[in-house]
Amino acid sequence: MKAPESITAEELDEMFDNGEDISAYVDWSKARRPNQEPKRVNVDFPAWMVRDLDKEAGRLGVTRQSLIKMWIAEKLG
Repeated sequence: MKAPESITAEELDEMFDNGEDISAYVDWSKARRPNQEPKRVNVDFPAWMVRDLDKEAGRLGVTRQSLIKMWIAEKLG
């Protein structure tokens, strides 16, 4: 695939604002979402809580981790 011609930031902004396709000018492999980088944390739960989390996660068809993230996001959002 041929690389697109160079354009200025102002031209790119105008294309975007006009709803034009700018995907040829974006290197998606380097795209990042601010404040969305994962940060690992460790939390210890009692066995009964893990069991109940797994039961609820299974009922909803999601992983334990996804369920915990959803619940925390609801409380923080």
